[in-house]
Amino acid sequence: MRFLQSGKTVELLEQMQVLTASQRTFIEAEAPKQRQKLTRQAVKKGQRDKNYPDMVDIIASLNLTVSGGKRRIDEELIMRAVAKAQKIPFRKLDPLDLDMSVATGTIPRNFAIIHTILPLRIENGLLEMAIYNPDSQSALADIEKTSQMKTTSVIATRSDIQRIIQEFFGFQKSISAAEDQFSSVDSSASLDISNLERYVKISNADELTSSDQHIKQAVNHLFHYAMEQRASDIHIEPKREVCLVRFRIDGLLHTIYSLPKAVHAAVVARIKFLASLDIAEKRRPQDGRIKIGTDGRDVEIRVSTVPVSFGEKVVLRLLDSTTVFQNLDSLGFSERDFSVYKGFMKASHGIVLVTGPTGSGKSTTLYSTLKEIATPEKNIITIEDPVEMVHEEFNQIAVQPVIDVTFSTILRNILRQDPDIIMIGEIRDNETAVHAMQAAMTGHLVFSTLHTNDAVSSVVRLLDLGLPPFMISTSLTGCMAQRLVKTVCPHCAEKYTMQSDELARAGFPVEPGRQLDLTRGRGCRECRNTGYRGRCGVFEVLPFSSQLKKMISAGADAMEMKQVAIREGMTTLREDAWDKVKRGVTTWQEALRVTSE
Repeated sequence: MRFLQSGKTVELLEQMQVLTASQRTFIEAEAPKQRQKLTRQAVKKGQRDKNYPDMVDIIASLNLTVSGGKRRIDEELIMRAVAKAQKIPFRKLDPLDLDMSVATGTIPRNFAIIHTILPLRIENGLLEMAIYNPDSQSALADIEKTSQMKTTSVIATRSDIQRIIQEFFGFQKSISAAEDQFSSVDSSASLDISNLERYVKISNADELTSSDQHIKQAVNHLFHYAMEQRASDIHIEPKREVCLVRFRIDGLLHTIYSLPKAVHAAVVARIKFLASLDIAEKRRPQDGRIKIGTDGRDVEIRVSTVPVSFGEKVVLRLLDSTTVFQNLDSLGFSERDFSVYKGFMKASHGIVLVTGPTGSGKSTTLYSTLKEIATPEKNIITIEDPVEMVHEEFNQIAVQPVIDVTFSTILRNILRQDPDIIMIGEIRDNETAVHAMQAAMTGHLVFSTLHTNDAVSSVVRLLDLGLPPFMISTSLTGCMAQRLVKTVCPHCAEKYTMQSDELARAGFPVEPGRQLDLTRGRGCRECRNTGYRGRCGVFEVLPFSSQLKKMISAGADAMEMKQVAIREGMTTLREDAWDKVKRGVTTWQEALRVTSE
């Protein structure tokens, strides 16, 4: 680590205009004291190694900013400058882009840790290596001798390399140990009745169990890694030869790991054990939940298992309280829509419906709404199937059809619980709808969801469920349709110009023949080259005015009601999405995707 430990690093950063002369003087004066401080901290945490701290660590810990700007001089900025000066490409490491088998199977873990070096991939016969220190040539030469491959290098930050070494080698060690243990069992024991290609399962007492320490570590890693990558779902899918692990991130599935098929049953058994499911039952779908605490926050995990062609598939929905409970003004409401929706929340009675397909953010909107209006003076009761996020300010009831605890049976008796506000997870049938409307008409504020394409269609859906028009018009306060659009990545956003003709043909409210300035993401490491990072809501908020209520009672069709609602100021989903396109929040392609009829 000679280069990064010496004063050459400070000298180089001044030449690259990352540091000013006065900052260089300050660093040289503070370096000895800061080195001792960082060393004490590392020893206290049990993380001391001979290469830490170096000048990069010392400079990054001083909280300096680039001259003339607000950008902090952190480890990544320093290493980008070092890479540029050394004419070596810099790489922001994304674990989803790396080949785990290459990373863990090319060099020993200790060698990787000592030299802060990591194999990334093999391409065209070249082994690509991520290095932290430009002086790693001798280590690269050793790797070339042992692997019999030429190497090419990119520079990465120490924290990125160390984090991936810890994650990859730790996970691979657990999986390999589990595979070895399971493979030692007689091959006939691997037959699985839940695999539709199999016919017989022969039991064996030596089979790998869910209590195995290696499997525990592997499953814990999956949970931590999914939260780190902002995944909303984990899919564990058995195939003929392997077991795939996929994460859904910002609405898209990414293949993360390809595990040996031998460990699939043990991983599933461990998850079912944590979720209090029947480990022996592999022929029927099961649902359960796990609650884990990590980094000072609680995460609820909803578990669903189902038998598929090659075994049991498991899907885990991760529900982070910081995601489920949000400030309403951060969800993406326009000023008008937010004002109208707050009016719904302040109503003394009536029913408010949130509509949209699965995965459109309805639960987040409802939970955030209830959190906003929850006070010690109000009794809030929710009826859910299942309870997605446990919150002590609500009295939450889980639907259990097996013992006849359904939406409708609970609603028959819920008024005896003296509720002020009732949230019904979903209105699915006539009986539930009738009880919900009756609760709204007897002085209670009711929130619920429906699966409809837009706000006005909720009236049609209620009529289809057999409700009389007078009951709907009397009890309905408002409806809101919503969707989720992916937002443009702020790290690679760029402006561009396009003609409005294509947008006009797609139904956006623009005049043909004009040039428009829009925003899109080029694609970068931060967004995994998708151009999008994160999501926000698109809304259509419909308050039921006296005129609309008269139209419902008179049997008017949905199109007529929608035209009246627009005249009264309602913004459609397409118009709200277009507003977010104009403001650079999302792209027109994404707006078109989520608002297509």
